[in-house]
Amino acid sequence: MRPEDALQSLRARLAALVPGSAENALEGFESQVGLTLEALIARLDLVSREEFDAQVRVLRRTRERVEALELSVAELERQLHARQP
Repeated sequence: MRPEDALQSLRARLAALVPGSAENALEGFESQVGLTLEALIARLDLVSREEFDAQVRVLRRTRERVEALELSVAELERQLHARQP
């Protein structure tokens, strides 16, 4: 569940529990909870989905390159050992 969805769900449950006269207090509470959640999420050092996907692509290309280099090194070692008496 996304943080926005969780916050909206919490707001809906709180609104159902609070009488109409306490609506202002609820709005202040919602605002404070929202600010607190935003601060907590900001401190988690999260990355966006786009950044994550970009790093996955970089890692995939790097892995492919390492595998190609390993094959090249193995072939060079085979050739070197074939030349030695």
